[in-house]
Amino acid sequence: MRLVDPEGQQLGIRPLPEALAIARQLDLDLVEVAPLANPPVCRIMDYGKFKFDEAQKAKESRRKTTSVGIKEMKYRPKIGPGDFDTKTRQVRKFLGEGHKVKITIMFRGREVFHPELGKKILDRVALEVDGTARVESEPRLDGRNMVMVLAPDKRAKQSAAARAAHTDHADGEPQEHAEPSGNGAPGPAGDSTGPSDAQGGR
Repeated sequence: MRLVDPEGQQLGIRPLPEALAIARQLDLDLVEVAPLANPPVCRIMDYGKFKFDEAQKAKESRRKTTSVGIKEMKYRPKIGPGDFDTKTRQVRKFLGEGHKVKITIMFRGREVFHPELGKKILDRVALEVDGTARVESEPRLDGRNMVMVLAPDKRAKQSAAARAAHTDHADGEPQEHAEPSGNGAPGPAGDSTGPSDAQGGR
């Protein structure tokens, strides 16, 4: 078999008894990692730690897969300002958590004949989240609804944060004050008599 040490270094072709002896000397396990290779590849490792690390990686991968998905927020064409602000704050929260958000405009009755009303709401939502999200799927009619998909925009978010930090830094810089010209501060006017004035008084 081809033997690999715990650091990943090749130890060459070794018979099984010798490989087992090396693993025992290091108080580690001999694990076959590529049984279909010719010759098979075995690695000396702590098998318990290896299994634990693999389980942690799989758990983290599942967590990322399940936690980030598509959320949906529904609006009406004649939605009031209060409801619009509340729903849009929730959209912004979903985007901040890394989710995509499907925005759905629900038409009722003859509202479906005025898709421009739904488009106006979608444009307002996109404008509200500008700088943190991008329009992944442009507004389109879907039966009696109009839908648009927003996705987090990491680049835009980072740029906005950088601009904010730069602005805060600029606002916090101390301002320089102009110093008076000359070598020193001028004295009182009454003490400024020169030599000629003193001679003239004699």
